[in-house]
Amino acid sequence: MTNRSSIESTQDTYLRAMLIAIDGRNPFYTAKMRAANIAGKDCDRATFLARFPFTTKAELVADHRAHQPFGSNLTFPLERYVHYSQTSGSTGHPMRWLDTSESWTWMVESWMYFYKAVGMTPADRVFAAFSFGPFLGFWTAFEAAIRFGCLAIPGGGLSTRGRLEVMRDSGATVLACTPTYAMRLGEAALEEKITIAGLRLLFVAGEPGGSIPAVRQRMADLWPGVQIVDHHGMTEVGPVSWQHPERPRFLHILETAYLAEVIDPKSEKPVPAGTPGELVLTTLGRLGTPLIRYRTGDLVKVAVDPPPEVAHMALDGGILGRTDDMIIVRGVNVYPSAVEAVVRRFSDIAEYRVDLTDERGMAEMALTIEPVKGADGKTVAKTLAEALRASLALRIPVTTVAAGTLPRFEMKAKRWVKWGG
Repeated sequence: MTNRSSIESTQDTYLRAMLIAIDGRNPFYTAKMRAANIAGKDCDRATFLARFPFTTKAELVADHRAHQPFGSNLTFPLERYVHYSQTSGSTGHPMRWLDTSESWTWMVESWMYFYKAVGMTPADRVFAAFSFGPFLGFWTAFEAAIRFGCLAIPGGGLSTRGRLEVMRDSGATVLACTPTYAMRLGEAALEEKITIAGLRLLFVAGEPGGSIPAVRQRMADLWPGVQIVDHHGMTEVGPVSWQHPERPRFLHILETAYLAEVIDPKSEKPVPAGTPGELVLTTLGRLGTPLIRYRTGDLVKVAVDPPPEVAHMALDGGILGRTDDMIIVRGVNVYPSAVEAVVRRFSDIAEYRVDLTDERGMAEMALTIEPVKGADGKTVAKTLAEALRASLALRIPVTTVAAGTLPRFEMKAKRWVKWGG
């Protein structure tokens, strides 16, 4: 069984090896190390945590613009890189990310760890319901299923009905997709009367919904008897965490692959367990394009009472929100995950959109909902408005649209829409 001592020993070994490897070879980080007067061969954990500068998304974006097309965060010559990915570009232009064969294998092995940790075996059949585009997505999860010995079933290029039919006919036992699409597939299975008899595990990622109780309950209602596993990661970082289906309160950081910190976003000082802060990650095995003390923007809270079965860092409640997603409406801080938690209590809501406007320099929000067929839209809207007011202490207008009006999302849902510039 992995314990804290062995985790920290592994971290120290990989951290030292990485810092030595990039010093003088990786232009992006060599410049940061020189500015901080840090030499890779002399930098132990204490020095690293005290002096190594943070890395921000803004720095990476600026570096990619200055050194197109791949940026200067490259440890090896371009000929060493074999995998291309790009970020979703949700906060601007997408960043193009490269990986060597070794870095790619490191990420695949993280997914294999997750599979073993939640009880998967080579007898499982994994259906990946994503488009196989240039974002990292479930690419590493799919390849990990192959290396793990599972039958890996690609679901790209198929309609929702087509995917359900392939899942049924191939005997899929594991489904990997976003929480939004898991709910869409579940609703479509009921509408089309398609039964996926052998499905036993649902791996969700790409959105924070897997750790939101109301969203988990909605998925559980649509997929009765199927265990749900949340996961989070990023293109520029890789696959970071997993959740045991029997302990859904906690999301665990794979600390043998990452050195994780939680800091106050303003002071940049560490926060104690039980206090919300920003997750900072250092990749320990992605030497081709490392990220060191990367401010992820994810708001988390280290558990005060972590489960004793797992020695890896436990995040209480998973990803609580993002520092760049919060808006202030009439003096109230509102996170997308908080709105999602309220909306998903209502099984009569098929889909929703958050409409954001600027009224005289102040943010205002309203919700547009699409009730399920047969539901009383007026009643659903009124009840949701009351629930939002009780939960967020805000009066938020709710309007309805006809069934089939709002878009459905296969990957990251884009439900928050800004109007008027």
